[in-house]
Amino acid sequence: MKKLICTAAMAALLCTSALAANGSYTVSAQLRPDIRVQIDGVERTFYNVQGQEIHPISYADTTYLPLRAIGEIMDKNVNWDASTNTASLGGTRVTPDATGTPDTTATIAPVTFTAEPGFTIIIDGQQRTFRDASGNLTTPMVYEGSIYLPIRAIGEIMGKNVSWNGTTETVSLSNSSSSGGVTDYDTANPTNPTNPTTPTNPTTPSGLIAQETAQQTALNHAGKTSAEVSFVRTQLERDDGRWIYDVEFIVQNGTSYLEYDYEINATTGAIIQYDFDAEGYMPGNTGNTPSAAVSEAQAKQIALNRVPGATTANIYQFKLDWDDGRMEYEGKIIYQYLEYEFTIDASTGTITDWEVESIYD
Repeated sequence: MKKLICTAAMAALLCTSALAANGSYTVSAQLRPDIRVQIDGVERTFYNVQGQEIHPISYADTTYLPLRAIGEIMDKNVNWDASTNTASLGGTRVTPDATGTPDTTATIAPVTFTAEPGFTIIIDGQQRTFRDASGNLTTPMVYEGSIYLPIRAIGEIMGKNVSWNGTTETVSLSNSSSSGGVTDYDTANPTNPTNPTTPTNPTTPSGLIAQETAQQTALNHAGKTSAEVSFVRTQLERDDGRWIYDVEFIVQNGTSYLEYDYEINATTGAIIQYDFDAEGYMPGNTGNTPSAAVSEAQAKQIALNRVPGATTANIYQFKLDWDDGRMEYEGKIIYQYLEYEFTIDASTGTITDWEVESIYD
């Protein structure tokens, strides 16, 4: 997305007291480079005039885009009046759209959003206010000097319908009425709206990096070559609303082994997290899981007992792993729009980790 920039005409917004407007306050939000934006079927990427890619921001279960990006999409000028804290869109745009280099290393990250209820938004000479799907008045937000509005408000400004595809993490604005009107992405229908208790497994979208690319990214970071390692696992899976590669390989170190474990964003190729464990690999185990006191079926039932109504059909990820010197089951249950991630000790059946979040977070 493109942001308002610190030019002479807008310096007051970015660099002075505009951010101290009466009633302003700060909230926690998330930078969301994984969210794609399509306008009339065409995916759009936005940059500031320095050529830096600008990403959507998620706050209160709603996607926000910068006002300057809206101006470019609508081919309108964006102006800022510091004396009245007023941003306006109007006239025919006289400057070209900014271009730049895609930011392939960006990851989901916490950011501070500043709410500015004292800001006024003027569209083609008319003052506008905006409401969310529940009818609540929304407030312009500011991040790094850019005014942001929720995607629902942008749809209203542009006269377009807004829809959300949770499988591909894509928000679309179009003239089509098939989406059923303007909606915040969090209120869009789930993957399987006819039966909310059993959402379907997400399908793999196009545009992901290759498995070999993910492996090479991990090797480069570890300072290893493919000849020095033995890959135990490279699996594409969905985690926290995004596609990732789980890459594991082992390196012999004398008479012991090191196990490297990487999570790599399958869209951007960025490393999300990694670790290596000197006790994490059992010699002689080249991918076949060792035996465990608690069977796979028993472990699944232990997890399902914590989610009344869920069945094995709601288990979407499950594996036996060796971590920190012990065997454990790791899995995920998706049931009634909630995602449960769990870890179970394979020797005792004890649940050692349990996390719950909405599938729309």
